[in-house]
Amino acid sequence: MNYSAIFTTVLLCGALSAQSTAPASSSTQTSPATQPSSTAAKPASPAPGTRFRPDPFAGRAGRYYRLVWGIDSLSVKSAEAGEVIRFTYEVLDPEKAKMLNDKKIEPSLTDEKAHVKLVVPQMEKVGKLRQTATPEAGKKYWMLFSNKGGYVKRGDRVSVAIGSFRADGLVVD
Repeated sequence: MNYSAIFTTVLLCGALSAQSTAPASSSTQTSPATQPSSTAAKPASPAPGTRFRPDPFAGRAGRYYRLVWGIDSLSVKSAEAGEVIRFTYEVLDPEKAKMLNDKKIEPSLTDEKAHVKLVVPQMEKVGKLRQTATPEAGKKYWMLFSNKGGYVKRGDRVSVAIGSFRADGLVVD
């Protein structure tokens, strides 16, 4: 929101209304310098889109993930032209978040709207496309879900399940 444009518009409207209510006399004329220009009378165009996005887990959900699972800053992003969905999180408490990095547990990403369930792919020489190291506090971890066919799109709400952990309503960026 462009506050300076709004403030200028309010001042300009006040000045215009004061001029229209003032008695007109031949001796009282305003100079062109004090008259508002036609460009100033137009409200400024709205500010271009901002990059500010509110925290999707600001309230109880954020507290829940921090207290129960020891993680924060959950995000889901489309990558590689939509062929891959990347789930990231930051570890606050390594003991609570240990299960999220367990190699034995198969994570899944579900999009109810598209009726698909994505899995973490396994590459021949690399292995599973996820981090499975012992979690450390303050570090970010990720896992990739194969989205071959592009069923899950930006703006879709998805759920990520890793064992008994479940994060619902994550919006794909």
